[in-house]
Amino acid sequence: MANLKELRGRIKSVSSIAQITGAMEMVASMKLRKVQAKAQSFAPYTAEIRDMIQRIAAKVAGEEDVPLFTQREVNTVGFFLISSDRGLCGSYNSNLLMALKKKVDALQAEGKQVKFWVYGRKGYSWLTRRGYEVERLFAEPALDKADFSAGKLAAQALVEAFTSGAVDEMRLHTTRFVSMAKFVPTEQPFLPIRTIAVGDDAEENNYELDFLIEPDASTVFNALMPRYLETVIFDAMLQSLTSEHASRRMAMKGATDAAGRMTKDLKKIYNRARQESITKELLDIVGGASAVS
Repeated sequence: MANLKELRGRIKSVSSIAQITGAMEMVASMKLRKVQAKAQSFAPYTAEIRDMIQRIAAKVAGEEDVPLFTQREVNTVGFFLISSDRGLCGSYNSNLLMALKKKVDALQAEGKQVKFWVYGRKGYSWLTRRGYEVERLFAEPALDKADFSAGKLAAQALVEAFTSGAVDEMRLHTTRFVSMAKFVPTEQPFLPIRTIAVGDDAEENNYELDFLIEPDASTVFNALMPRYLETVIFDAMLQSLTSEHASRRMAMKGATDAAGRMTKDLKKIYNRARQESITKELLDIVGGASAVS
């Protein structure tokens, strides 16, 4: 059994760790509430701009007039990966990156080339360690300080990669926030756009225009689509950041609870060792007194 001095040191060390993880849990909770409110307030804007695009889509002649809808044979697939810049967030990054690896392995087995655009240093480090080439790392600003302009910059880079032919398809690999205890790695197509129908296909949605369009629907549509894509990217960034803070909060709470249980167990061991030490001393005193008498 460990001596009393060693046990006191271990109890003090574990208690100090519990204080640190408890403080980190509080910080993560505060950041989580802030980012979650921001994500919720941004959702109506995303829904409104999507509704506007769907209403205009019915008036567009066809996919040949909108380059971002053009589908071609897929030889190269691009991924926009959003991970965290820091650790201590539980299984957030590992779940996200393992899901990405499965997708990448399946695509490479089909003979397709894969390229990466990354937001978050953890994802960048994971990819480079495994020999994947990262086309661009968005390092500044950090994800927890990013605003809409950062999402706009990332969206412009992804659109340029698609329109220039660097990739035939662009996908988003992010984490979708579901609840305080659930956040799911999610892959969704980004380019070419498949979630919005244009031309004759869009007429089935019965979106009626209550305004005039000048100079024409295709021109307005092509000007509006980049704005919509920017909102999609920024929404994905907010969802990922919310999931990161929620995962870090859970991880720090688990560490604090584990430290509390460990401290309790160590105190039991310490009290038992102390009692044994006192008993032994009493026996020595009694034994010595008996010998003298």
